[in-house]
Amino acid sequence: MQERDIRRLLERLQAGRVSVDGAVERMRHMPYEDLGFAKIDHHRPLRQGFAEVIFGSGKTPQQVAAIVKRMLQPKNSTHNVLITRADKSVYSAVRRANSKVKFHPLSGVITIKRNRVVNGKGTILVVSAGTSDIPVAEEATVTAEIMGNRVESVYDVGVAGLHRLMQHRDQISKARVIICVAGMEGALPSVVAGLVAVPVIAVPTSTGYGASFGGLTALLAMLNSCASNVSVVNIDNGFGAGRVASAINHL
Repeated sequence: MQERDIRRLLERLQAGRVSVDGAVERMRHMPYEDLGFAKIDHHRPLRQGFAEVIFGSGKTPQQVAAIVKRMLQPKNSTHNVLITRADKSVYSAVRRANSKVKFHPLSGVITIKRNRVVNGKGTILVVSAGTSDIPVAEEATVTAEIMGNRVESVYDVGVAGLHRLMQHRDQISKARVIICVAGMEGALPSVVAGLVAVPVIAVPTSTGYGASFGGLTALLAMLNSCASNVSVVNIDNGFGAGRVASAINHL
């Protein structure tokens, strides 16, 4: 339930188009609804501007579908739904609950878009070092888009071929927030951050050979960046980067 949903409900109550009992029923599950295996935070859109995001990994398809079904009630609510780290079996179960569901197989993200308002102040640019980093970059992209932002992407522009990155200098300079996704030695965020004055959110990925230690090398490199406008999220956390970028872009 978002602020405009509450305002609409109160206006309907004031105009006599809904009864007191009806309004109470509408708000009955605030601030959360207990399903036994999950407690749905229905107040989160009001507090944070976006509904609770469902982490699909570790949940059964039936559990995810049940959570989604309750999040979509009542039918006149307007918030979008985002599920991360999901697969085709989860998608099939959720699709039975809502036909508007969309599966993004590259990133394992599922979305239900009911509100297409774009109210972010500027453009979020997602940059990936290599093709192998695209799944994490796509998670960031889809997250930022569903949260109401204009998002552009530039892929496979790592430091091994710096001329590829520089061809996108105009695009980089116009972004309000940049998400930079890289594995291997994790050098790209420092290079990108040195070109701009905006926040650069660095996302280390687990791509790389043995000495990358599953993304730890890239994580430590980004944490030690000499560019002072770099902030770092956890390994492979495209969702976290997209969420933080959205918060910045809505300030």
